Amino acid sequence: MLLELNEQNLNPRLIDDVVKCLKKGGILAIPTDTVYCFACDLYNKKALEKLARLKGVKLNKARFSMVCTSISQLTEYTKPIDRSTFKVLNRSLPGPFTFILEASNKIPKIFGANRKRVGVRIPNNPIVLELVNQLGNPLAVGSIHDEDEILEYTTDPYQIFERFENDVDMVIDGGYGQHTASTIVEIDNGEIEIIRQGVGEL
Repeated sequence: MLLELNEQNLNPRLIDDVVKCLKKGGILAIPTDTVYCFACDLYNKKALEKLARLKGVKLNKARFSMVCTSISQLTEYTKPIDRSTFKVLNRSLPGPFTFILEASNKIPKIFGANRKRVGVRIPNNPIVLELVNQLGNPLAVGSIHDEDEILEYTTDPYQIFERFENDVDMVIDGGYGQHTASTIVEIDNGEIEIIRQGVGEL
């Protein structure tokens, strides 16, 4: 199903339909403030396994990021963050960044793997933030791209639907996406390292 949502005027009934799909274990293709992503309910194990298959990996090897609505929600899934890290997050989020932080003990239980670090996002996109808000917990996400020497991201939701309509339950049309992904920033004991330069300028 291709479902159009206007981020300037979100339809509560349509948002409710999408959240019901997520709770049933549905896989979505969603817009963010950068590229389109595959997404599912972080707490639905069958959906996580399905998402991993779609990305061509086993769940315990998957490197999905999480989409949260706030820093306070984000910190439920990370070890306690220090003041300097909080300042960086507070300055940068919501925004086009994926921060890799030390994971809390919730993460290994969710992914069935001894993951010590986790990628977290708070995209500046009203559609996604409202979905997470109504769902009541984060989404697990993985970007949609071709595995070539150069990563080509599909920006047109109609093309995404044509290509993946048999693999996902819904494609959310939130307008054209970007060609460039989020900037990945790893913070470890106060040390900041840019793993991938994307849209966001830290």
